[in-house]
Amino acid sequence: QVQLVESGGGLVQPGGSLRLSCLTSTSIFGSYAMSWYRQAPGKQRELVATIRSDGVTNYPDSVKGRFTISRDNAKNTVYLQMNSLKPEDTAVYLCNARLVVLRAYDYWGQGTQVTVSS
Repeated sequence: QVQLVESGGGLVQPGGSLRLSCLTSTSIFGSYAMSWYRQAPGKQRELVATIRSDGVTNYPDSVKGRFTISRDNAKNTVYLQMNSLKPEDTAVYLCNARLVVLRAYDYWGQGTQVTVSS
């Protein structure tokens, strides 16, 4: 069982920045694809960034150019740098770890709240 712990959320004004971190307990962190999702009240969970084990990243249009995902395999940690934040970015941000070996193994953190408001 892999444990994920997110941190770095908080209250920020529109146009501000936050950096989220997700520390994992796995010793084979480098083999996992890591993603950040978000979920706002009354809305479906939305993928906001993915970084594969080979470092390739992917973003939806809603955050492209504003959010950057990165990973530090030596620290078993994935980061999400969020710039130019908008009120619509307000949500609980969740970290996901996925390993595909014959089938997909998915692990989730508890989430960290990000609130963008003046």
